[in-house]
Amino acid sequence: MIATSGAIVSQIDRGILITGAAMGYAHTGTGLSSGQLSGTAYISEEQVTAYGNALNGMVAYLPYGSAQDYLDEQAQDQLAALENAIDSFTDVVVDMMTVIEINEMAEDAGDNPADQAAVQEYVATNDMSISQEDADAYNQSLDAIETAANSAAAYIAVSSNPDAVAYLDQAAQDNNTRIEQNTLSYSASNQAVSITWASGSAASSIYLNGTGDFGIDIYMSDAVILEAGAQSELYLTGPTYLSY
Repeated sequence: MIATSGAIVSQIDRGILITGAAMGYAHTGTGLSSGQLSGTAYISEEQVTAYGNALNGMVAYLPYGSAQDYLDEQAQDQLAALENAIDSFTDVVVDMMTVIEINEMAEDAGDNPADQAAVQEYVATNDMSISQEDADAYNQSLDAIETAANSAAAYIAVSSNPDAVAYLDQAAQDNNTRIEQNTLSYSASNQAVSITWASGSAASSIYLNGTGDFGIDIYMSDAVILEAGAQSELYLTGPTYLSY
């Protein structure tokens, strides 16, 4: 903006010089120019375009950053983390399919001695074990899925609330900082999305449990969440629902 506006100001300044000289010399019978001097003060099409682009940039520029953009970026990061965690979960479940197979065989055998003997023989002749490493990977992937899903939902909920976004934007101005240079986080224990300011000021928090000033309440019971899972494509096409 400084450069593009400055270039035009220089041309205007030159134009004023030319005009001032003309006003003086024209009445005196002297001071003729080459006839080309005015052209040196022209404002070019390129200068007009550059200045217009700079103006548009200034309209979009937010000196304190954008809480909306920051929240949306963090949400996208968490959604990407969620996809990675789901991939890990899927891989380890495939590795542990033998557990599902044995469970179904045992249930089908019931109290029938012959069927039970067949299951026993099958287990004796096939490696149906799972490793603690698989169990650990399974547990860790579930934690990662829950954490990423909750964080993404939290950021999206705040981003979708204009009053909450305005509150965070104002907080950035009050702290005289670009909002992206501070730490945005979701805390399950505090049930809030917060920005911790690098200045050391008290964190700005948006609560997601219906408390606070913004009326955001997005928590659900375990039963409701599991019921939603029961209707999901992942579950309805999965091995525990369809059987091994």
